[in-house]
Amino acid sequence: MKLDADSQEIERLRDELRKHEHQYYVLDQPLISDAEYDRMMRRLQELERTHPETVTPDSPTQRVGGAPRSGTGTVPHSSPMLSLDNALNEEELAAFDRRVHELLQAAPEGRTPFRYVAELKLDGLSMAVRYRASQLAIAITRGDGREGEVVTENARTIRSLPLSVHGEFPDMEARGEVVMPRPAFEAVNHQREIEGLSLFANPRNAAAGTLRMLDSRVTASRRLDYYAYYLLQDGQPALDSQWESLDTLEQLGFKVNPHRKLCNDVGELLAVIREWGALREQLPYEIDGVVVKVDSRRQQEALGSTAKAPRWAIAFKYAAVQVETELERITVQVGRTGALTPVANLRPVEVSGVTVSRATLHNMDEIERLGVAEGDTVLIERSGDVIPKVLRVVQQGRHRRFFTMPAECPVCGGNVVREPGEVAYRCVNANCPAKIRETLLHFASRSVMDIDGLGDVIVDQLLTRELVRNPADLYRLTVEQIEALDRMGRKSAENLVAAIAGSRNQPLPRVISALGIRFVGERTAQLLAAAFPGMDELMAASEEELQRADEIGPKVARCIRDFFADAHNRAFVEELREAGLQFRFHSPAAIARVEGVAGKTFVLTGTLPSLSREDAKARIEAVGGKVTGSVSGKTDFVLAGADPGSKLERAQTLGVRVIDEAEFLSMLGSASPGD
Repeated sequence: MKLDADSQEIERLRDELRKHEHQYYVLDQPLISDAEYDRMMRRLQELERTHPETVTPDSPTQRVGGAPRSGTGTVPHSSPMLSLDNALNEEELAAFDRRVHELLQAAPEGRTPFRYVAELKLDGLSMAVRYRASQLAIAITRGDGREGEVVTENARTIRSLPLSVHGEFPDMEARGEVVMPRPAFEAVNHQREIEGLSLFANPRNAAAGTLRMLDSRVTASRRLDYYAYYLLQDGQPALDSQWESLDTLEQLGFKVNPHRKLCNDVGELLAVIREWGALREQLPYEIDGVVVKVDSRRQQEALGSTAKAPRWAIAFKYAAVQVETELERITVQVGRTGALTPVANLRPVEVSGVTVSRATLHNMDEIERLGVAEGDTVLIERSGDVIPKVLRVVQQGRHRRFFTMPAECPVCGGNVVREPGEVAYRCVNANCPAKIRETLLHFASRSVMDIDGLGDVIVDQLLTRELVRNPADLYRLTVEQIEALDRMGRKSAENLVAAIAGSRNQPLPRVISALGIRFVGERTAQLLAAAFPGMDELMAASEEELQRADEIGPKVARCIRDFFADAHNRAFVEELREAGLQFRFHSPAAIARVEGVAGKTFVLTGTLPSLSREDAKARIEAVGGKVTGSVSGKTDFVLAGADPGSKLERAQTLGVRVIDEAEFLSMLGSASPGD
């Protein structure tokens, strides 16, 4: 009876979660809160762990696998994924229309009037997904058009892509575009900037790189989207018209772009193209044109294809508009991570119906490459970017004024530094108002000070009402102040104040991580606490002394010294001291190194009987071990639980020692994470 009851609850939860995924990720009309969705997901995960025999491939819990891919393979497409010819202006589109008329007039199908389907040309990468017996079986990138790369595990993480379909097409193929929405693109580049990595040039490149990640968990974190535009069976169109295919894909649960239109002639096409050319910046994703297709399948077949492209479709590409204007002044904008970006302030000029007065100059290296100065006449371009860019100097000004990056932050007066080998100049003041929102969210995050309930909405209100200016101010907040915020009751306010107070007990490694020093994350903070038993010793350490700590190189040491050399940061640290945070590491040996574990590399796989992965990772690192994500010849131990996947197979192939939780705990003895 227990299994029967649980099975019924499992099916109910799966149906509910699928419905809410569709409402949120496809229709953009959420019906429940994120917290309620998470509660249902956790309950389903708990039931499936209890009854693993009930797990199905299309369960919402199966979107993200635990094991990174060991490599990639390619498979042939069911039929060629041809590229499209381009029309770069209205005359070329009219020429395409004439060719369609001429070719169809010579065919029997030409006696029937034809119409076009106009669809937005999303700027992403094409992907085909095949379903067998209604279940998602394989996902393939476009590749060279004949065969593509298998990316099934990563595709499963895309919430707008159905894991199963129900209806008259159990064995089918959908083709569509993987895109990274603008907010997700900004978030990814923000995180890469924090980590000192190169930034993605545009959302299309970011989407392509993300879909090919070896670790599907990284793909899942980046919030890709999938818009379907073809429905096939055995490599051929499944229905008699493109418009019917789009409607059917929508009924099957796919996300289909709503901005599509049936057009009777080229005049109606041009109206659509002009409309979206003016509105494209308002979309939440990038487009670079409009795709035009003859609607009828029979007429498509009559028109045929060349070796490279179909004759029945074309992509109208929006041209990047370039204009000349005067660069009046160069100012600096401070980003959320403290990076200083030079901005060209221009004599206002109209570009594509929009008045432009600013353009990005990216960084000092770009200014030097362009040889640009204040007073110059420059050529600017605006295409898919919200802020245009300066292409080149057209004419040097008579009274040129050369720009230099300020030594002090224009927002807070903090020190500005440029690390060797990097292009960005940065404000190192952790309390810079331009950085404070992200600083607060980082400070409160689960892996740092773990202040439950302090999320984006609350932080925004605290800043708007000027109740906090840095994380230390959190410890001065009262229940009454928080209760006065929007949608905050007395009990919620009391809980948040209690969570803030409880964070005072977090150990020194977390406090170090909470400071927001560049390149100092969770593990580096633990290593610093092992080498320097207190905050004062860390603050006083020279670059040479810092580099004596395990895994601390010149780059990280320099960032730590730059941080503590700033007077604003030292004052911030003192405020945290006064708030009662832990400034000493209360362990006799900081990290109690355990023989047989210290210096060894572990890989975790599967579900452990009693430990979460986070707990196991913390225990390993607390006694001097290291945790990595993939098995290699340098791996010493693979800690395996239930359903270990391909990591276990690779460990056995390489002869890496595999241990279970019991043996792992025996190795640790009584050791546990330092506190």
